[in-house]
Amino acid sequence: QVQLVQSGGGLVQAGGSLRLSCAASGHTFSNYAMGWFRQAPGKEREFVAAISRDGSRTYYRDSVKGRFTISRDNAKNTVYLQMNSLKPEDTAVYYCAADRDNSALTVARIDSWGQGTQVTVSS
Repeated sequence: QVQLVQSGGGLVQAGGSLRLSCAASGHTFSNYAMGWFRQAPGKEREFVAAISRDGSRTYYRDSVKGRFTISRDNAKNTVYLQMNSLKPEDTAVYYCAADRDNSALTVARIDSWGQGTQVTVSS
């Protein structure tokens, strides 16, 4: 399985921006659809965004459309999540995810997870 190491995140005021990065190693990165999920305290892990293996297709949960952008650089084995216009309800631990056989849209299909990074948005 591919190994994923996340960076970025932190504390930001509402309306601010953050960028998360996720570096992959151990397997051919371009063989994996990549996604970002998040988990708030007391809640289940939920889908945030995903990107296809070649980067041509992206998917977002409705609440982040127009504010978040997922991208990938297959030459650098890295996937990014640019988060703009952040809201307090975006506060959660964010996880990078790799999916070998599907589209990285559902928790159950994920093959590898990053270590998680805290994003806190203050009001």
